[in-house]
Amino acid sequence: MAVKTRSRPRTSSTSRGGGAKPAKTAPAPKKAANGAARAPASVPKAVPKQLPSLALRHIWSGEAEIPKTPLVWVNGRLVPKNQAMVSVYDHGLLYGDGVFEGIRVYRGKIFKCQSHMERLYRCAEKIHLRIPVEPEQMVQVQRDCIAANKLTDGYIRLVVTRGYGTLGLDPRKCPIPGVVCIADQISLYKPEFYESGMRVVVAKRPKTPIPCLDPRIKSLNYLNNILAKVEAIEHGCDEAIMLSLDGYVTECTGDNIFVIKNGRIFTPPLVSGEREWGGLLEGVTRRFVKEELAPLCGLAVEEKLMRIEEVLEADEVFLTGTAAEIIAVTQVDETRISDGEGPITNKLRMKFREIVSGDEIPEN
Repeated sequence: MAVKTRSRPRTSSTSRGGGAKPAKTAPAPKKAANGAARAPASVPKAVPKQLPSLALRHIWSGEAEIPKTPLVWVNGRLVPKNQAMVSVYDHGLLYGDGVFEGIRVYRGKIFKCQSHMERLYRCAEKIHLRIPVEPEQMVQVQRDCIAANKLTDGYIRLVVTRGYGTLGLDPRKCPIPGVVCIADQISLYKPEFYESGMRVVVAKRPKTPIPCLDPRIKSLNYLNNILAKVEAIEHGCDEAIMLSLDGYVTECTGDNIFVIKNGRIFTPPLVSGEREWGGLLEGVTRRFVKEELAPLCGLAVEEKLMRIEEVLEADEVFLTGTAAEIIAVTQVDETRISDGEGPITNKLRMKFREIVSGDEIPEN
C-alpha cells in the first residue's frame, strides 16, 4: 500500500488576480517608554516533522516488543535478543555481502561441526572475505551460546558479514567483518509431514548458474531461492524444485533432493561438464546421507544429471537439509509420487534419528 505523505502548502509570488504581491517587511521594533527598543517576542521552535505515516511506526518492532531470549553473540558480546543489532551500514544488510551456516544441535553436541566450519571458511574465501575469528574460536563461540541458552536440541545460525562500511559496493571500505552467532530453535515443516510426506512444485524461476554466482557458496544473497520459495507459497505448499537454465534438476529452495527408482538412489551432482549446469549447494546433510548414512543402511547413492521427468517417474523422492533433516516428497505439481513416506526413505530417516538421538553424535 502506498504511503501517503503530507504535502507542503504551495507558495506563490502572484495573487489570484495575476498581480504580484508586495513583499512583506518586518515591523520595526516598538519603543519602550524610555525610548529603548523592546526585544521581539520569542519565536516558537519549529515542530519536528513526523514520519510520513504513523503506520510506519508499526513496521519495525521496538525493543520492548522483541523477546530478550535467546542470548545472541554479536561481534564479541553475548547480548539479549532485543539488543542484538548490527549497523544499517553493514554490507551484509545493504548488499547481502557475507556468508552463513545453519547447524543442528542434538543432545548438546554440534552435529557435523567440522564439516560446517570447513564450508563456512571455504565460502568466505571464495568471496574474498577473511573471517576475523579462527575456526577453533568459532566452535567455542557456538559452545558458549549453547551453554548460555541452556540448549539441548536446537539450531545454530552463524553469520559473517562484510562488516560496517560506506554506501557503496567497495569491500575495501569495510575494515572489520561482522560475526553473529544465534542459538535457537527452528521448524520448517509440519511434524506430520515427516510421516505423510509433503507436496512441492517445480519453480518457473531457474537456478542461478555457476558462472554468475556459484550456488556452492552459501552467501547471504538468497534472493534467487526466496523468489522460488514464493512460487511454492503461492501454490499452497512449502518447497519448490529449481531447475538449471537448460532444464536439469538442481535442488530445492532450501534443501537438496534425492530420487529413488527400482531401489537405487540418485541425487544431482555438484558440478558437471554441461556448460549451462546450474549447480547446487553441497549440503552437509546431503553429504552425510550420501557418504555415511546410506552405506550404514546397505544402500548407495549415485550422482546423476536428471530431468524433471525422472523425478515425476520416481518410486520415492526425499529432501535433505540441516533444518529439514530427511523428509519425503509425495507429490510434485499435480503428479502423485507415493501415498506416503516410502520404505527406503523411512529406513534412512529412522537411521538418522537413531544416530542423532544416541550417544555418539558425530561432530566431525
